[in-house]
Amino acid sequence: MSRGVGRSLGRFAGLGVVCFAALQVGFVLHIVALLAIDPRSTTFQRSEAWRLALSPRPLAWQQRWVDYAAISPNVKRAVVAAEDAGFSEHSGVEWDALEKAWERNQRAEALAERSNERTASEAARRKAAADPKPPRAAKVVGGSTITQQLAKNLFLAGERNFLRKGQELVLAYAMEAILGKQRILEIYLNSVEWGEGVFGVEAAARRYFRTGAGALTAQQSAQLAVMLPAPKRFEKRPGSGYVLGRASTIAARMGGVEIP
Repeated sequence: MSRGVGRSLGRFAGLGVVCFAALQVGFVLHIVALLAIDPRSTTFQRSEAWRLALSPRPLAWQQRWVDYAAISPNVKRAVVAAEDAGFSEHSGVEWDALEKAWERNQRAEALAERSNERTASEAARRKAAADPKPPRAAKVVGGSTITQQLAKNLFLAGERNFLRKGQELVLAYAMEAILGKQRILEIYLNSVEWGEGVFGVEAAARRYFRTGAGALTAQQSAQLAVMLPAPKRFEKRPGSGYVLGRASTIAARMGGVEIP
């Protein structure tokens, strides 16, 4: 390698480091601003707003910010019990949960690969008949804390890769250090998706129970918490047997969790 090429590569690497550092500074300044300013939208919400605007039947956007003190303790406990029982103790990341999620994903990928191999000949026959069967995809399990979920929704794109996950972890630690638990939970409850175009606990309470976020009962709160992993699916049947059964389990756990 010539000396000139080496210098060019060094300058390129240095520029990359500077850009990465500038990006982190920008993220930190944004997080500091959240101490005093309620976020008007998240990266995820903006992507959803664009998608809905281009859909054949645009939906009305439903979201209304409510302060932490105005949100029922029931829903705070229910969401923590369902999504992140150790929320009050961890520093933003639950490494044990991440390790278990990684192991489950590896097993799911292995099962999907074996299933696809077994059906390869069938897929070939279907393709010949112009009826191809799509390969089976492994279900990806998260293991993210509430802080990580908020970091991802606020700042990052939706694709899954190691670089994005690493940035998510850095942001989670920064948010814990700067914002604290109460502010993190407040922003999360006001920005998380609860259905197609439905964001935040106030909009969810009015959509599904015709009441405000401050008046949600323990059972209603537990039902909302059940919906969080797949809100677009559960909004079609918010009172289904699965939702009600799972809500009873979460309601039983609510007394054992701490909230900020």
